[in-house]
Amino acid sequence: MAIRGMNHAVLYVRDAARHRQFYEDVLGFSTIIDGPGPYVFMRAPESQNHHDIAFFAIGEQAAPSEAGARTVGLYHLAWEVGTLTELEEMRGRLEAAGALAGASDHANNKSLYGMDPDGLEFEVMWLTPPEHWGADEHEAIVRPLDIAADKAHFEALGVTI
Repeated sequence: MAIRGMNHAVLYVRDAARHRQFYEDVLGFSTIIDGPGPYVFMRAPESQNHHDIAFFAIGEQAAPSEAGARTVGLYHLAWEVGTLTELEEMRGRLEAAGALAGASDHANNKSLYGMDPDGLEFEVMWLTPPEHWGADEHEAIVRPLDIAADKAHFEALGVTI
């Protein structure tokens, strides 16, 4: 028996409809199931999965997550894009939505960090092709992200950017 990978995530949120709208408008997800209860199931734009994320509404009275500050819990989910050009486009979408929280170059992946309507963090990342990881594969690297420089670098190496 072997795990094949992560299939989906389910999050408790204040308002599932608000998350549905955000994930549709900003990240391009499609809605697969919308109710009839207080839940929404969604699929990423190029996913072959039934659903990649679901939101279960628990109401506006819910307190903000304290995971990482005062409690254990999930730090973030990461969504992968296929090219650096798509990552650059996603940066614009996150900025336009006021949801961009940060950006990092981790060598093995290039990452944008965003916040959803309840302040839960997520990542949108481009995975560096494994043949270019080298010694960085076993390092925890955090550098400033420079998408333009990365596009030039990988284009020179013949990588689809």
